[in-house]
Amino acid sequence: MPKIPATYDQNDQLCADTLRMLAVDAVHQANSGHPGLPLGAADIVTVLWTRFLKHDPAEPTWADRDRFVLSAGHGSALLYSLLHLSGYPISLDELKNFRQWGYVTAGHPEFEPEIGIEITTGPLGQGISNAVGMAMAERWLAAQFNRPDFELVDHSTYVLAGDGDLMEGVSHEAASLAGHLGLGKLIVYYDDNHISIDGGTELSLSDDALKRFEAYGWHTMRIDGHDMAQIDAATKLAQAETGRPTLIACRTHIGLGSPLQDTSGVHGSPLKGDTLIATRKHFNWPEDESFHIPKKAQKRFKAVKKVGAARRADWEALFTKYRDSYPEQATQWDAMMSNEMPAGWEAKLPDFTGGKPDATRNTSGQVLDAISPHLPMLLGGSADLSGSNKTKAKSAVPLTPSDFSGNYVYYGVREHGMGAIMNGLAAHGGVRPFGGTFLVFADYMRPATRMAAMMKLPVINVFTHDSIGLGEDGPTHQPIETTTSLRIIPNSVVIRPADGNETSQAWKVALERNDGPTSLILTRQGLPQVTPVDNDLAKGAYVLSDSDGDPEVVLIGTGSEVSLALEAQKALSDDGVAARVVSMPTWELFDAQPAEYRETILPPDVPKLAIETASTIAWPRYADSVIGLDHFGASAPYKTIFEKFGFTVENVVAQTKALLG
Repeated sequence: MPKIPATYDQNDQLCADTLRMLAVDAVHQANSGHPGLPLGAADIVTVLWTRFLKHDPAEPTWADRDRFVLSAGHGSALLYSLLHLSGYPISLDELKNFRQWGYVTAGHPEFEPEIGIEITTGPLGQGISNAVGMAMAERWLAAQFNRPDFELVDHSTYVLAGDGDLMEGVSHEAASLAGHLGLGKLIVYYDDNHISIDGGTELSLSDDALKRFEAYGWHTMRIDGHDMAQIDAATKLAQAETGRPTLIACRTHIGLGSPLQDTSGVHGSPLKGDTLIATRKHFNWPEDESFHIPKKAQKRFKAVKKVGAARRADWEALFTKYRDSYPEQATQWDAMMSNEMPAGWEAKLPDFTGGKPDATRNTSGQVLDAISPHLPMLLGGSADLSGSNKTKAKSAVPLTPSDFSGNYVYYGVREHGMGAIMNGLAAHGGVRPFGGTFLVFADYMRPATRMAAMMKLPVINVFTHDSIGLGEDGPTHQPIETTTSLRIIPNSVVIRPADGNETSQAWKVALERNDGPTSLILTRQGLPQVTPVDNDLAKGAYVLSDSDGDPEVVLIGTGSEVSLALEAQKALSDDGVAARVVSMPTWELFDAQPAEYRETILPPDVPKLAIETASTIAWPRYADSVIGLDHFGASAPYKTIFEKFGFTVENVVAQTKALLG
């Protein structure tokens, strides 16, 4: 095993300065970026990455590696420099093309574990909240798989966060839950440099972060973020604290060593001219050689890489013995880590044909009752609405601060935090998370849902109380615009099922997707069972009921309005109008079908009327006319609201005849 000195010396400082100047050069060459954080935080990450972080650049996705999250994602040049020096597949050419087209060194880190980037960060507060999910995943998987003498899962999650991360509300939600659950393997380095973009943090911030986190149930410390011995000692204390997450406030100086040190001017602008020259002189760095890497720094990082390879080899040897001793658990581990569903699981999906009318939130709950016992990778939850969302299956067992062997999370009233935590669970691997709340609160989760779509994470959002159908709670809880707003997020799938059988298929689609989030939009009010068990929801839209001859009009419905379209079809038939009814639960999957299929379902030369208790703004892409809602709802029994707002057979017939002239 290579020897790394027990005490800190000039080589450690050289490694930190190498990271600093590689980042400064990358930002300078791009003429874009953030040099302040790399200059200020390099000492912290040098200690972490050379003395503590368990990882192997030769196997970046090794399951038991420690996770490092750069929550302050604007400091991405520091992360790329770390990855390059550590031996990950990020070349010096990538650093030289920081923020340029076609290179992985993007302006903010973008999720790609194969090159060492554990999560996409940039929107402040998301990264530290994602890390809570990663730490939960580690502890949950340990509870599922660890056995005496086989600590298969034993890694930590480390975060570098800044003032902005701790100001954002999402971090408060996630940190509160982390403290409640006692996530002892979550360690956050707070880059406490007293500077935000507007200037000194005293302009807008006077709370004591350490006292706040202590109130959340965290272990806290305050140290000099440029003293490597202090960083080392604090990290060891954090590792020894197994019952609480740790926040280490590291007093640092943004832009350390530059003439702009301790000013907001060094946050997001490249160092140029005399300022750059002065910074190079401060660190005794070659003035005429960009991207200089001293041989002693290279040697130190190579030694660290060998240590990581040895630790990974030890784990692989352990897993080989584990497979011999616990073959069933090892096979399950393989499946969960590769995101594979158990063979034949879909046979457990219930058939609602001929059943009584019921809300799709209820049928969704029945689907979970049926499938949860057979899907060990599922970790569900709700933002304090378990009974309303129907997300807690009969077999579900909640996680508690002392016992993580269950499969259900009480997230509390923390929708924003729940969304970001689920992203961390999914990014960690081995977990299929889902979480529920009312659809109107999807707006609180929107930043996290957008990030899940960007990272192609298979997160499942269960959004209930989908429209004016929830009735008396009134317009504050009636999300007439929200379904439409979710549909415009790229790489996400939004499904609004019409009944129980479509709800079953919606869960099938969601669980078989591995390349992005899925949002299930579910009703509070009861709906008749109108679709076959083998419906074509997976194609996005399909003909549910056709006319005897060629249709004169196509009625398109989603969710609760599909049964209304069927009633209107009958009334139109009585009036001599041939109507086709198309159920269109998901636009995204329909758009992914071949043009021939789409034109078969929605013939271009046939007038189309869409019916949905939601905004009409996007429906013209499919329909010639829309019965929808471009105003807020009202407080009254839902049947009254439907009647007053025109969701009646009579109005559908009248609007159809008007469309046909």
